[in-house]
Amino acid sequence: MPAPDISESEWSIMEALWKRAPQTASEVTRTLKPTRKWAENTVRTLLTRLVEKGALKTDENTSGTRTYLPAVKREACVRAESDSFLQRVFQGAAKPLLIHFAQNSKLTPEEVKELKKLLDQSLNR
Repeated sequence: MPAPDISESEWSIMEALWKRAPQTASEVTRTLKPTRKWAENTVRTLLTRLVEKGALKTDENTSGTRTYLPAVKREACVRAESDSFLQRVFQGAAKPLLIHFAQNSKLTPEEVKELKKLLDQSLNR
């Protein structure tokens, strides 16, 4: 099953649940309160959308309250989002993407070394 298309707001919900699951809607609201000032109804709406998209599944805790947990792995969603970004912005070409980030990012020497290693490994596949 391909990873669902997740909006920016939905990503906040997913990140909270990838870090700790299961959670109730109230718990997700409290988790996000420091960064998002969403009402619980907003969180519930986003949770419902994510369930409909197949990104989340529901269960019940011991007191019978609905809980939410990821139905998809974070890595699969990151991969799908990355592929979508690459297609939209760079017409699917990795070279311009890599050049853009190399020229416009403040990379540490360790990060440059790691990138060189990854590029070298990609040549040997």
